[in-house]
Amino acid sequence: MLQYVIDCGVIAVVRLDSGDQLVRSAQALREGGVKVIEFTMTTPNALDMIKEASKTMPGDVLLGAGTVLDPETARAAILAGAQFSVSPSLNPKVIEMCHRYSKVCIPGALTPTEILTAWECGADVVKVFPATLGGPQYFKDLAGPFPQIRLLPTGGVSLANAGDFIKAGAVAVAAGSNLVDRKAVREGRFDAITETARKYVEAIKAARAK
Repeated sequence: MLQYVIDCGVIAVVRLDSGDQLVRSAQALREGGVKVIEFTMTTPNALDMIKEASKTMPGDVLLGAGTVLDPETARAAILAGAQFSVSPSLNPKVIEMCHRYSKVCIPGALTPTEILTAWECGADVVKVFPATLGGPQYFKDLAGPFPQIRLLPTGGVSLANAGDFIKAGAVAVAAGSNLVDRKAVREGRFDAITETARKYVEAIKAARAK
């Protein structure tokens, strides 16, 4: 699962006001080539949507839970069908819970101390959040002392800088509203989300080729 996340290169962070459009958004993302999708726990009925999506989405889609703050939420998401867990902060008990079920865990951190602590606690990938504070240059700086740590930028990742993060050493990127536009979802323009997903995939592919 971890290798699948890395190979895909893009995690779509689906954070919506209603759970009704989560599955349709996931379908649109898959059509655009983004097959690693995170449903945030801040969305109403997110667990039900993960359960529904895990039953209806094709097998090449990896579904995960985002904004997981405690081990209880991690376990509930896993039992609903989540294959990976993402957090905005570090809770070692969440990592322990995910690994108990052999699921990928991506905790959040920002400072060098937090990042190293997350890695030592067993993080599969460390989510650098918010990535807007340091940008791609911060990832270049981190690669010096921490070449062994797999880093994922989240927060402010756009089509304009996604490739720069990859070239700076990120193993993949996570994109939310820049990828899954809420207005497009409300208006039912899922074709626009599919097209944006294609552009993200192309940007990551181009960056890795250099």
